Amino acid sequence: MEHEYFYLVEIFRALGLEHLAETYKHVLYSWFIMILLVGGGFMLTRKLKMIPGKGQNIVELIVGGLEDFTVGITGPEGRSFFPYIATVFLYILLSNLIGLVPGFYSPTANLNTTLSLALCTFILTHAIGIKYHGAKYIKHFMGPIPALAPFMFIIELIGHVARVMSLSVRLFGNIFGKETVLGILFGLAGLYLVPLPILVLGVLVSLIQALVFALLSIVYFAGAMEDAH
Repeated sequence: MEHEYFYLVEIFRALGLEHLAETYKHVLYSWFIMILLVGGGFMLTRKLKMIPGKGQNIVELIVGGLEDFTVGITGPEGRSFFPYIATVFLYILLSNLIGLVPGFYSPTANLNTTLSLALCTFILTHAIGIKYHGAKYIKHFMGPIPALAPFMFIIELIGHVARVMSLSVRLFGNIFGKETVLGILFGLAGLYLVPLPILVLGVLVSLIQALVFALLSIVYFAGAMEDAH
């Protein structure tokens, strides 16, 4: 039976690491994405100028746009977790897009990757809540009526766990579906222009899913900063 051809998988298979290549290809490509982001960031920022060039203009446009987007929702306090939002957005966007290139795999098409990202947002949400409210953060889970506090606590707990499921499954499902459809179309009509509309749609889906994940994370962080009612 033929297997899908992925460059990094084939390299590690040639090195005798078949199990790592087959079982953890999402990890291999996650590291590849991280190397691209770190290397790209270093290359684009090592020669910053007061009068920016094209590369610096692009970086400033992306970073400035994301910062304005975050601060517009959370207020000035949002700058404290903006680095996380920017990192997650760029990582997810590049992870989504790289699967459109033949021979590459989207790490976000694996549930383990998206679940890890969702857990990071989950943990940081409550860390922000504790930072801003201390022990009083527990009031966010108790509701406005003291008599219903135990019942509300269970409901809120379920709701917060559901956030993890929502963030991870939504991103995974959309990117996995994109990868599957593209794989089928390239297999059936790869030499023609049939996959082209799906490629265009894949770019749009990749961008939207990165924005949705970042937006929901910002909303959760903003909610943790607010006073309990």
